[in-house]
Amino acid sequence: MTTTFSSLLQRTEGRVLVLTINNPGKRNAIAADLYDNIRAALAAAADNAQIGAIVLTGADNYFCAGGDLELIIQRRELSYEERMERVGHLHDVIGKLRDFPKPIVAAVEGGAAGAGFSLALACDLLVASAGAAFSIAYVKVGLTPDGGITGLLAQSMSRQLLTQLALTGDRITAEQLQHAGIVNALVEAGQAGAAAIALAARLAQGPLQAIKSIKALCRHAHERTLADQLEAERIAMVVAQGGAEAAEGIAAFLGKRPANFAGLRSGGAA
Repeated sequence: MTTTFSSLLQRTEGRVLVLTINNPGKRNAIAADLYDNIRAALAAAADNAQIGAIVLTGADNYFCAGGDLELIIQRRELSYEERMERVGHLHDVIGKLRDFPKPIVAAVEGGAAGAGFSLALACDLLVASAGAAFSIAYVKVGLTPDGGITGLLAQSMSRQLLTQLALTGDRITAEQLQHAGIVNALVEAGQAGAAAIALAARLAQGPLQAIKSIKALCRHAHERTLADQLEAERIAMVVAQGGAEAAEGIAAFLGKRPANFAGLRSGGAA
């Protein structure tokens, strides 16, 4: 019997778009069309002024088990160039998540492995449930990491711990990742989605142009020299000072009232 399902479920909660990785019975292992679906969802959300933030999560109390080994077995029959293209799809999605102009919050229940771990790390913020487990388990099946996972973890983790996780495939808990500064919020089991949506809803009410600039500054801070980062901050500040968001924010602060950025939003990438 063939079961038809969508690999990416979508719903909105106010100004928050919730994207749910969905692969029934396989702990949401990556289906063949998942990357295309994520790209399409991000492109539509970037152009939708009614969407201020995104939550990326997984169905059935598990985030994503990573690559589907049945698909990976099929790729062994492909040429080197074809395998390069397939891995490139994952890397393209990681880049689009990282560069998306609006905040993206990962909500991890149960755990994330391999490319699923990469997808969670590519989001701006990470909310995880207590007891969730993460792993870079490629070595256990004779493979090497992809999806930028070594680069993403290296921004917050020592070389020794990163090497240990990659060489052994051992799990690391959400509690340990919170201690390392990688998990932003640790919540009770079953509450990651609700907590992530609440956080995303808060961010969605903010000044979207300023948020876009802040994301870019944080995104490149690890890559630039201090001099280059200072210059990037100077340019961003000068642009922001002349914008409508700053006018509203400053006026609200001086007037002792909440800022209302909603009226400043229009169509476009925000």
